[in-house]
Amino acid sequence: MHLQHLLWRFGFGPNSRDWATWSALPQRDWWARLKSDSAAAPAPFDVADNAIKGLVMGIGELGKQEKRELTKEQKQKVRKQSREDLKSLNLLWLNEMSESQAQLREKIALFWHGHFASRNINILYQQQLLQIVRQHALGNFGDLLREASKSAAMLAFLNNQQNKKEHPNENFAREVMELFTLGRGQYTETDIKEAARSFTGWGFKLDGSFVFRRRDHDAGSKTILGKTGPFDGDDVLKILLEKRETAYFITRKLYRFLVNETDFPEERIVRLGNRFYDSGYQIMALLDEIVGSTWLFEEANIGTKIKSPIELWVGIRRTLPMQLDNPQAQLVLQRALGQILFYPPNVAGWPGGQNWIDSTSLMFRLRIPQMLLDQRNFDVKTKEDDDQQMGEGQAFKNRQRLSGHIDWQPALTLFSKLPEHDVAPRLAAWLWQAAAPVPLDVLRRHTDRSSKENLVKTTLIQLMATPEYQLC
Repeated sequence: MHLQHLLWRFGFGPNSRDWATWSALPQRDWWARLKSDSAAAPAPFDVADNAIKGLVMGIGELGKQEKRELTKEQKQKVRKQSREDLKSLNLLWLNEMSESQAQLREKIALFWHGHFASRNINILYQQQLLQIVRQHALGNFGDLLREASKSAAMLAFLNNQQNKKEHPNENFAREVMELFTLGRGQYTETDIKEAARSFTGWGFKLDGSFVFRRRDHDAGSKTILGKTGPFDGDDVLKILLEKRETAYFITRKLYRFLVNETDFPEERIVRLGNRFYDSGYQIMALLDEIVGSTWLFEEANIGTKIKSPIELWVGIRRTLPMQLDNPQAQLVLQRALGQILFYPPNVAGWPGGQNWIDSTSLMFRLRIPQMLLDQRNFDVKTKEDDDQQMGEGQAFKNRQRLSGHIDWQPALTLFSKLPEHDVAPRLAAWLWQAAAPVPLDVLRRHTDRSSKENLVKTTLIQLMATPEYQLC
């Protein structure tokens, strides 16, 4: 159970294809293996249509890039094509989470994807921000903060392109303090106003590259969190990183993501946060502290976290490797479950925890394994949201089918040689993190016992279609 716990919290769960290799490792080597598998720099994802790239280059060659001059028709073209490309980016990253050995990197990148949440309908900007969070996911938080803050996706989403010395816009400065660094209650409204003046002039070009427009910058003196000077945006980020409260805020949020969503002892957060701060905000140093602790594998922290929709679905794909006939059905699946990559509900990201579950979503979650086994259709009926529907409109209300080829052989290799009475207990121990009795009588009535192969398949499906499987 400890190995599964580590793989679920610092990855997306066990992969049936390499479980034998993992389970043969001594416990002392688990964390080193996770880190080494994620050591290489991630290759950028580039799904932007050549038409968008050509349009951006053409505008730049005309000398209009700095003025961001696109015609109405060009803007419509970019928006329409971006929606299509965002679907491709979504599915590409989803596949990387499912198939990549770099489980640690992709899992922590998913955390930063929610932390630096941006709902921006521009494929160039979104794939740039994704590369930032994947590249720095395990690196230095200061570097990640600076690059994410200067990304076109974030500057556009938080309106800093309109932040000029004549008319300061406080939106970007407020969210940088409240959501990215200090957290609520650690700053004043005056700090926000002064920081907004510092961020004046921060903008981006049409291709998404950062630009500092000095003519729009307020170069006057500001006082922020007790420090005074002619600060610019880089100075503000430095001041925020100098505050230990930033280390505590990030530590608390990461602890809730990785360890326990509801029980996070403050003295533990302070101790971890101080080590994170003293390391110079090295993310891997914080992860090392968490994994090397005496409490990570305590019973109170195992099987107590509700899987996010992405964690649930990617975990299913790792348990049952598959080739879907219609990969885009996964976009509808995300919408039905309440988490679409690149479409957070707001700048605060997804709230997580029990927010993932209501009576409708829980019933849908429980149906997914059986739908896969039966190659069954599913219907999605949700309120209109053109951005989250990615331009599909009514198509998101149509019937979808989860069909394709499931590679059962890895699971069969692991479990089909067991005595029949051991199949259900061993599968439950592998699939479930929550401590719960295995409903043997129920399984006998709802599994196919005509062959060992069918028994393994149907038992696995039935165990995945349980409330216990929703937890990790």
